[in-house]
Amino acid sequence: MRGDDAVGLLVARRLRREVEDRVDVIEAEMAGVDLVELMKGANVVILIDAARSGQAPGTIHRLDASVGPIGGRIFPQSSHALGTMDALELARAMGVLPATVIVYGVEVENTEAGEPLSPAVVKVLEQLVDRIVQDCETCRA
Repeated sequence: MRGDDAVGLLVARRLRREVEDRVDVIEAEMAGVDLVELMKGANVVILIDAARSGQAPGTIHRLDASVGPIGGRIFPQSSHALGTMDALELARAMGVLPATVIVYGVEVENTEAGEPLSPAVVKVLEQLVDRIVQDCETCRA
């Protein structure tokens, strides 16, 4: 992966250890149409992706895509053919968007190929996992 762009995958791996068999954790390296297919039939989806809104690296954004489009201010460009925002809106248009869709974006600093996570992103990994575990518990209640 490209540095901080791997934040979603790394959070998913840590999250899997925390939630064990209580929820399904799926690692999807690319967003796009595959994301639409992965969401079909789910009641609750929590997505984690790299974000670039101009805020400080490591800033965590939490957006509720269930209530409407999340817009391009957090995910303005994607390194994928079809980004997270586009995939969500495609799912909404197709009528397959789950009832609850929470999107976490983590402000990235370094997205160069072969580079490790930046210290700012490493610093918020556990905090993000904890927040998502809380969301999972709330959604199950």
